[in-house]
Amino acid sequence: MTEADEVVISIRNLRKSFRGRDGAEHVVLHDVTFDVHRGETIIIMGGSGCGKSTLLNCLIGEYDISAGAVHYRTRDMETPKNIVGMQESELNEIRKRFGILFQSGALFNSMTLAENVALPLKEHSYVDPEIIDIVVTLKLQQVHMLPHRDKMPSMLSGGQKKRAGLARATVLDPEILFYDEPSAGLDPVTSAAIDELIIDLSKKLNVTSIVVTHEMDSAFRIADRMVMLDHGRVLKIGPRADFERLRDTPIDDLATHDEKLMNQFLNGLTRGPLTDAEGLSEFEKLLVLSEETKH
Repeated sequence: MTEADEVVISIRNLRKSFRGRDGAEHVVLHDVTFDVHRGETIIIMGGSGCGKSTLLNCLIGEYDISAGAVHYRTRDMETPKNIVGMQESELNEIRKRFGILFQSGALFNSMTLAENVALPLKEHSYVDPEIIDIVVTLKLQQVHMLPHRDKMPSMLSGGQKKRAGLARATVLDPEILFYDEPSAGLDPVTSAAIDELIIDLSKKLNVTSIVVTHEMDSAFRIADRMVMLDHGRVLKIGPRADFERLRDTPIDDLATHDEKLMNQFLNGLTRGPLTDAEGLSEFEKLLVLSEETKH
């Protein structure tokens, strides 16, 4: 078995529900099942309220999982470990193998760029300050941000904040990188530059990348495989080429409701299953639930 065939994350029958204001249980993720292979870039996509951000939060252990399993197998593990029900101290050890790029970059405004990047090393390692400075320099060079090392986050553009966040996400040399809407709020040129950086770092660092996005141009640039969610269920998982064929097939030539729904989403069409009367009603319910769970 080659490294590319190894499963680094195995999601099985994952279910996540929230208690609504009405006291009723609302299921956001329905029996989600798929594997993530070592070294690949996998896209998780779908419309607003489909459950993709909830899924990301389940995978990093931010949300308790209602049912199912999420097994990790990093290189230092002899056997996979299920994070569901895991003690926080043990989960934090696995999280040290993660890097996370949040949608906003999530930089600390009171720290310089270099101090932001150095923070994980100071918190989670015993590296000498001289070595920390060397590592920070290397990571900033990787994302083309070294000239800005002494700037405060308020002095950076949106794209620069994303690059800075990516430098911090990679400072502990993670095996797995999670990206939450890496292209959100960026102009097309900056978005393409971030995509190229993701591809470049994936090759240079040999990391596994899980990218949550609804930006289709970005998704088709960087994906090895893609997962399409709708109403908390997996509609399709497969290589990028399968989704390209689905996108490029005339919608009237598609046989199933799910295929037509995915075609509408991939092409950004205003008419189709996503926006018919029944689908829009369900969409609105999930959007309301999503807003409720933020508060």
